[in-house]
Amino acid sequence: MQRIVLGKEWMRMDINNAKQQVITAGKRLVENGLIARTWGNVSCRVDEENFVITPSGKAYDSLVPDDIVQVRTADLSYEGETKPSSEKGVHAEVYKARPEVNFVIHTHQNKASVISALDRGIRDLIGDAAVYIGGDIPLAEYGLPGTGKLKKGVAVALTQTKGNAILMAHHGALCYAVDSEAAFQVASLLEIVCGDTIYSQFRKVFGENPKNENNYVEFVLKKLTKCESTIDFSTKSCYNSKRSGENSFLLWETDGREQQYPLQGETARESDGSEPPEATLHRRIYQAREDISVILQNKTAAVAGLSCLAQPLLPQLDDFAQLIGISVRTAAPDDASACVQALKGRHAVFLEGQGALCCGKNESDARAVELVLEKGCITKLGSMLFGCDRVISSLESRLMRYIYLKKYSKKE
Repeated sequence: MQRIVLGKEWMRMDINNAKQQVITAGKRLVENGLIARTWGNVSCRVDEENFVITPSGKAYDSLVPDDIVQVRTADLSYEGETKPSSEKGVHAEVYKARPEVNFVIHTHQNKASVISALDRGIRDLIGDAAVYIGGDIPLAEYGLPGTGKLKKGVAVALTQTKGNAILMAHHGALCYAVDSEAAFQVASLLEIVCGDTIYSQFRKVFGENPKNENNYVEFVLKKLTKCESTIDFSTKSCYNSKRSGENSFLLWETDGREQQYPLQGETARESDGSEPPEATLHRRIYQAREDISVILQNKTAAVAGLSCLAQPLLPQLDDFAQLIGISVRTAAPDDASACVQALKGRHAVFLEGQGALCCGKNESDARAVELVLEKGCITKLGSMLFGCDRVISSLESRLMRYIYLKKYSKKE
């Protein structure tokens, strides 16, 4: 990819063109798994004084040009009722520090998020990464989402590199370049670089490469913790459910079998043990939580592995604290009362040795919890591998959870 020196023609880009580029890039990032739902944000410089950015709390697949907000770089002011992303200040810092940059992407991509939770950035890049990203990727100091502290941390990190990417501690990544195509290339290469960093550490610790994801999880848990449980990666069957009215819910297995069950009261089959324990468990959760209408079981390698530890999983990433809660606790899958208690104030619970239940007010929300929980588990494994178990403070986690439930979750 050839580096281009831009003139005034680009710097005075038509605002409608800039808005369409932001929408196109956002959809492309979702399709490639670099951002999801309303997470992350995308912006494009319009001229020396303004940029346009994705709005707060709107899904990328539904965006139209009128949703994209023009923001003044100097003071972050904007017009109209649509609120720009709360991270507009971070984008402004990039545009102020880098006059050659015209496109910025903030992602929550998995492997970059793992490295963001450590105490280091990445140095001495080689190959294509050195060409497109730069020689190093610094780690910006942690700050709560949308705060001046986060913006200041990014501003400082920008002075520490001449490259095109920054890791934001416990948050994700910031990728920027001359145009949307180059910024997308940076984000894609960043994920490869972070993956290589993780597997290089695995080889350093264990002296070999992981054979597959299951092998990676088993090595980390068995050799770096006191986990004595047998991790069963062979059983993939999961039980999912959704409310199907005021008085019933539909329970289905991943093999396609499904059955309707009554929602109210304790059925005779629950009492005599002829009802599947999964039906009893899901019923009890629905009875206790009116805000939950969909329950999905997740048995991916990282989630299944950490469910064997029987230890609370604490937030190492902001979106974990926001969507799931201040921790994920573990309960025995055959103890419905304990599972309900473990879910209090949360949207996920580990079933000991059987993965986790991820809950939401609809299927989209439950899927989001799944994505965030899996990323949180991958991040936890990474922190074990690097011997750097940094978590977000309880106070900051509670604050993010409160703001999310009171404000942002209502928009999605």
